[in-house]
Amino acid sequence: MAVTRFGLQIPRFTYPGVPDAELFERVADIATTAEESGGFDSVWVMDHFYQLPGLGTEDEPMFEAYSLLSALAARTSRVRLGTMVTGVTYRNPALLAKTVTTLDVISAGRAILGIGAAWNESEHRGYGFEFPSTRERMDRLEEALQICRAMFTEDTPSFSGKYYQINEALNVPRPVTPGGPPVMIGGSGEKRTLRLVAEYGDASNIFGDLATVRHKLDVLERHCADVGRDPAEITKTKLCSMVIAPTAEEANHKVEQIRAATGFPEEQVRAMLVAGSPDQVLEQVQAHVDAGLDGLLFNMLDAHEVDNVRLAGETLARFSF
Repeated sequence: MAVTRFGLQIPRFTYPGVPDAELFERVADIATTAEESGGFDSVWVMDHFYQLPGLGTEDEPMFEAYSLLSALAARTSRVRLGTMVTGVTYRNPALLAKTVTTLDVISAGRAILGIGAAWNESEHRGYGFEFPSTRERMDRLEEALQICRAMFTEDTPSFSGKYYQINEALNVPRPVTPGGPPVMIGGSGEKRTLRLVAEYGDASNIFGDLATVRHKLDVLERHCADVGRDPAEITKTKLCSMVIAPTAEEANHKVEQIRAATGFPEEQVRAMLVAGSPDQVLEQVQAHVDAGLDGLLFNMLDAHEVDNVRLAGETLARFSF
């Protein structure tokens, strides 16, 4: 069973006319609309403390991920909930396992552990987190994956690594999901990241155009062969931005607004998007599935206007895998 088929990522909390005190209610509206639309089976938020370049300025609103997901768990009943993705350097892995287990219990078994090596040096500097080399962050990621797996599946696990240790760690209440929440590893690095997916992941989230997707999936398949893993056990997804409107003309207008705001050439903007009328969106989704993906995760810059989320979800509900 796939960890997710279609997910909605909510990466922005800067909404015209919505003050801070009303932000959560608008986010909850987005999440519940995604669930009610029938097309989204998961909802994701970023594990960042500052807004990211390309989405806004650093000083724009950004919720702490797991506090937000726990609140959304109380407002939803069906969609899975996860981070896209947790930075390994931001939390002690044992605490992370405890946090995700708590989310799993609160949500009655809907938590996903999304995790990656972290990359935003500005956040690390601002919050006082160490920002080690890429190699060390990847080493820390591997140790964290082992610890989280152990705490999800063992009663009193111990682990002694170079960077992290646990000693007969208790994690009670236990996860509701049998075997613990599924683990999605974010990133497309061919030597280490995709190897970790083959060894430890239930799901992989990658980036790139269709040719890149096919190449990355081939690399993952070779890693699976090396470690004796059936690649069909791993849900393969890609994060995209979606622009959808009732007609192609309206969608093109939205794309042009994005192009004007970013200053990027139209071809570059369209390469980043799944965009168009509902039928055009479904055609582009089919092309991604034909390339070997099991699902797609979408963000929508206009998600705060929840009718757009409803249209997207109702469109995706028409897709047949």
